[in-house]
Amino acid sequence: MGDMSRIRNIVILTGAGISAESGIDTFRSEGGLWEQHRVEDVATPEAFERNPDLVLRFYDMRREAIQTKLPNPAHDALARLDVAWKGELLIVTQNIDDLHERAGASRVLHMHGEHLNAWCTWCDTRSRWSGPLIDRPECPACGARALRPDVVWFGEMPYQMERIYAALRSADLFVSIGTSGAVYPAAGFVQNARDLGAQTLELNLERSQGSAWFHETRLGPASVVVPEWVDEVLALS
Repeated sequence: MGDMSRIRNIVILTGAGISAESGIDTFRSEGGLWEQHRVEDVATPEAFERNPDLVLRFYDMRREAIQTKLPNPAHDALARLDVAWKGELLIVTQNIDDLHERAGASRVLHMHGEHLNAWCTWCDTRSRWSGPLIDRPECPACGARALRPDVVWFGEMPYQMERIYAALRSADLFVSIGTSGAVYPAAGFVQNARDLGAQTLELNLERSQGSAWFHETRLGPASVVVPEWVDEVLALS
């Protein structure tokens, strides 16, 4: 793992692989179909314009489902690291579930939005939201019936990219957990971090598409390899 004594600032990227063991499916692994629709076809602004009921029903079912899931040992381990780590730490997640937070992590940035938020396209307010959106409820802020899932769809810009790139610039260590390495801009973070002199580590079930960019890769289920790595870091720090 290199010299941990020189590591102060850590950026961790998490993807679908960290939540898969909590029973949150990754879609890509099972043909990416939902009710005979490609997931890409229910996760675009065009789909929402064309068939809003289909899109809202898809997200209502997902929102309901994630509330029945529990964090797994990988989420718990990152929460322990978050509490104990004295330096800078940012957990950038591509996941739209709330399992990092429920495990107890607070330094979390959701670059693709959150299932448990609704975004009012009328007044641009985001509100915590756990119920359905299909029946066009009123925005708690302005009363308009213009709520959509607060989720970054294909073709939309991920959230807080400037904050992410600022964290990568000051990172001594970049860790990617459970990501495919196929979806940009997140797939490029390892190159950014490495070009800027950070150590890079991949924890994944199998090698990602960007695996060659990492100084070290450890393969195995997230619920095993993440707690092992966190124990190592906390023992050395």
